[in-house]
Amino acid sequence: MGIPKSPDKTMLFVGALFSHENNYMKAYRILQETFGDVLMETPPLAWDYSDHYKDEMSGPLFRRFIFFEDFIEPGSLAGTKVTTNEIELTLSTGGKRNVNLDPGYLTPAKIVLASTKDYSHRIYLKEGIYAETTLIFSKEKGRFIPNINTYNDYRDDRNLKYFLLARELFLLTVRKY
Repeated sequence: MGIPKSPDKTMLFVGALFSHENNYMKAYRILQETFGDVLMETPPLAWDYSDHYKDEMSGPLFRRFIFFEDFIEPGSLAGTKVTTNEIELTLSTGGKRNVNLDPGYLTPAKIVLASTKDYSHRIYLKEGIYAETTLIFSKEKGRFIPNINTYNDYRDDRNLKYFLLARELFLLTVRKY
């Protein structure tokens, strides 16, 4: 029988989807006030994988990822998603979001995302929030690989390189302690 132990800390990140940089910057400032200093931020990359958000946010859309210095307990992901949903609501105009904020966490072995939507590959956490392992690290290949239901932007080689860099930063930071 295994003995339960506290989980290792993880690296919090937020994927931000937006059409106007000023909306992103407002969200960035609130996220930094809420979750602490930023360790790494990716440049904006065009997001043209679906028309799902275009009615709400217009276009063209961009995606950026923000990785935070302060580590989190993996069990806090549900509360983090509730918080990012509140930030989205705060920054909304006329009932439409100006930014979409998708939190997740990184470990040396995986990338986990939070969602309000249930589906076959998602596990319920609490407060109406689900989690999915969207990328797994392959030691043999030395990179993250997607699962069958992984979103297209998380499959994009440019973003996979940023996740690999964030993993390396995470490992360097963990080794300091």
